[in-house]
Amino acid sequence: MFQKIKRDLVNQNNRRLMSFRPSGETDAKGDVRSLLRDGRLDAAVNILAGFKADTPTYAALLQACLKKEAAIPEAKLIHAHIIQTEFKLGMFLNTKFVTVYAMSGCLVDARQMFEEMRERDVVSWTSMIAAYLRHGDNEEALVLFYGMLKTGIHPDHFTFATILPACANMVDLELGRILHQRIITGGFEQDVFIGSALVDMYVKRGRMDDARHMFDKTSERDVVVWTAMIAGYSQNGYVAEALKLFQKMPERNVVSWNAMIVGYAQNGLVDEALELFQQMPKQDVVSGNALIVGYAQNGQIDKALQLFQRMPERNVVSWNSLIRGYAQRGLFAEALKLFQQMKATGVKPNSVGFTNILPVCANLAALGHGKEVHEDIIRCGFQSDIFLENGLIDMYAKCGSIEGARKAFDVILTPDVVSYTAMIIGYAMHGFGREALELFENMQHSGVQPNSITFVGVLSACCHTGLVDDAWQYFDLMRNYHITPVMEHYCCMVDLLGRAGCLKEARDFLDKMPMKPHPAIWGHLLAACRSHSNIELGEIISEKLFELDSRNSAHYVLLSNIYAAAGRWEGVQKVRKLMKDREIKKMPACSWIEVDSKVCAFLAGD
Repeated sequence: MFQKIKRDLVNQNNRRLMSFRPSGETDAKGDVRSLLRDGRLDAAVNILAGFKADTPTYAALLQACLKKEAAIPEAKLIHAHIIQTEFKLGMFLNTKFVTVYAMSGCLVDARQMFEEMRERDVVSWTSMIAAYLRHGDNEEALVLFYGMLKTGIHPDHFTFATILPACANMVDLELGRILHQRIITGGFEQDVFIGSALVDMYVKRGRMDDARHMFDKTSERDVVVWTAMIAGYSQNGYVAEALKLFQKMPERNVVSWNAMIVGYAQNGLVDEALELFQQMPKQDVVSGNALIVGYAQNGQIDKALQLFQRMPERNVVSWNSLIRGYAQRGLFAEALKLFQQMKATGVKPNSVGFTNILPVCANLAALGHGKEVHEDIIRCGFQSDIFLENGLIDMYAKCGSIEGARKAFDVILTPDVVSYTAMIIGYAMHGFGREALELFENMQHSGVQPNSITFVGVLSACCHTGLVDDAWQYFDLMRNYHITPVMEHYCCMVDLLGRAGCLKEARDFLDKMPMKPHPAIWGHLLAACRSHSNIELGEIISEKLFELDSRNSAHYVLLSNIYAAAGRWEGVQKVRKLMKDREIKKMPACSWIEVDSKVCAFLAGD
């Protein structure tokens, strides 16, 4: 396996290893143990030269590597010394190396080490399974688990406690039930760790009856099991049940309190969450963040800000929660200002923060700020995050830079359906219908399967380019991908037909829809009546819209404009009187412009 280690590490670090020569093996081993007790791993590794260490010495060094973050250089030096001295690794040390490499993020090295082991025990297999789970690869962890079973090695309670979280994250719960049966057969069901893992598995799959059954069967319930049940009830909307358990808990920690507070906040019971927050023996940033989210989700953004300002400790999650709250309320300028304040205080944005702020820049059409965020993403090392890459396409397109959007798309190594869809929609909104359709064809040839939103973009591209025949072909193509047309697809088709002057065809298509048309679809047809001066149909559609969406001033204005264009001034007066009688006011248009890196909003008439 590690020819590269032998070549690079042994040769390069030979002088370093030989720089300290103790007087004898016994003294050297004692020096290593002494240095490790003092936490001086580097120095302990340096004195390996000059003697052939034994298994306990190597084991102590590797254990020290596990306790230190980013100890890969030391681990590879130890490995180099083993190769150099031709020490024969046993299963115990091999497993230690697998664990060290895996814990330090070197999953490839850990797997290579594992594959070269001549014999493996349950500890070796469990260590490798845990490594994949730690890196979020549930499927490979399960493949390894079944590979272990095929070799005839029986899992122990640590293995089961390790693999159960993988089942909790899989779509199919049946695998978890099979493992549960194996646990019962093996007599491990009463193990406190396995009991906790089983409760957690059923909770995450929303099977609260099964989770409660397992909880009641567990003889030794620690605070983790109690908290898992409370969180499960809260997440599934059973707040009363969660509170009953919380009140019965023999012992609570800060995680338990936070689980109950988050449960209240997630279910809209913000006042109850605040009351519990004030009762906490020791408040922490997690519970504060939960309250911010709760206030924001319930439209109480002012209270969210007040709590944020009072918090003695804030982290990046606190900022993200508040920024997201403002964005969800449509307060984009305020959200952008908060993001800038966060950076000014020295808090480094994470991927979630960037995911929150890109749509804010897009909605403000703040291209300058969007470019700054793009630079920050690169500076923070998130340029290969597919979610952010897709967000950049959307941001550039909505900010008017279709060239920037295409550049963001082209740098993605493996574009997914969201990447293609964002770029297609970007082309469509800028009137580049042919380019959008060409990209859609490329998408199909690349093997990426379009989804429902992709076809909205494709039909929109046809709409803005007047490609009626192409639109019908793509509308029918959805069936090939087992996609059932929804309201947005019908809306695009009616808009397309209306723009093309096919008003009768549009009306017939609308009447044959399998669902009740949304007012927006009728609105598109009314706009087409204005463009093509069809007063008769415009009056019929207006009456329909006044029934469905009577408070929307845009429908009245459209009908008034239809009358005005035809010189029907009595019709204009009729519509104005109707608006006055119904106390409907025309909403002023609002626009944003970016001047000297500042976003300014102004209304029509300013």
